[in-house]
Amino acid sequence: MHLRLDAASKRKLERAAAYSNKSVTEFVLANAVEAADKVIAEHERIVLDDHDRDVFFEAIMNPPEPNKALRDAMRWYRGLAKQ
Repeated sequence: MHLRLDAASKRKLERAAAYSNKSVTEFVLANAVEAADKVIAEHERIVLDDHDRDVFFEAIMNPPEPNKALRDAMRWYRGLAKQ
């Protein structure tokens, strides 16, 4: 990976890397990966409030009987699978 940096940004990264006893590459990579982990977690994890968590848990533990629309959809899907 190649980065174009202005002089002030480069000096700042070099100074921070030195304080961390890391090379600039190690410092940038470690912090970029940490930032990537945060962004991925924000987009791939769902956090429910207490009420929604309870509703979800109840639906998983005690699922309702399939209604007509769900039974029809399953028949349709099985028909596709046989084709």
